[in-house]
Amino acid sequence: MREIIFDTETTGLDPATGDRMVEIGCIEMVNRVVTGENFHAYYNPERDMPAEAERVHGLSATFLSDKPLFRDSVTELLAFLGDSPLVAHNAQFDFGFLNSELAACGLASIGDDRMVDTLAIARRRHPGAKHSLDALCSRYGVDRSHRVLHGALLDAELLAQVYVELTGGRQIGLQLAVDNSGENTVETAVFRPKTGEYRAPRAHAASAEELARHAAFLETLDSPLWTS
Repeated sequence: MREIIFDTETTGLDPATGDRMVEIGCIEMVNRVVTGENFHAYYNPERDMPAEAERVHGLSATFLSDKPLFRDSVTELLAFLGDSPLVAHNAQFDFGFLNSELAACGLASIGDDRMVDTLAIARRRHPGAKHSLDALCSRYGVDRSHRVLHGALLDAELLAQVYVELTGGRQIGLQLAVDNSGENTVETAVFRPKTGEYRAPRAHAASAEELARHAAFLETLDSPLWTS
């Protein structure tokens, strides 16, 4: 199954008040395995960059001033996304900005049926714990030492590793299957406990006949070590 793990950087917290998406990073995974196919873009938001937002991601209005407008490069983004499920951390936030940009272009929004929210998954798996991306990286041993500032592609790469751990760990894709072309493909394994009727444990004590044969064998040994 193809999935896209993605992250966005923005000018603020709410597209309804004029905030815009300025960066998107997307990682392709097939059966929970990163393929190496990525999509990354910066966008000119056609507005200023608040200082508090720039402190988070380091993207200044000057840096973004010569970047393409979202509407001028949306075709390439949608081609990469295809109809795959989209995985994000606090996905409502990222979907909100992405759909706001699509709406401004007169394009259809991406439905919540394609949304996979790793924040919701983490809250179910680890109730009461910290669920930030940094906290989950620490929990699962994902190296984030190179993450000085937020960056959409970097955060998507980290989230891809966290997502694998949240959904079963590194062994989920080890089962090989053969497709119709005869090629080996990686297939996600679903582990379920075996069910059936209860079977009483087998007896492990030696029978009288087995004990007699063993005693007869010992008689054939010449000066065994345990008698010296």
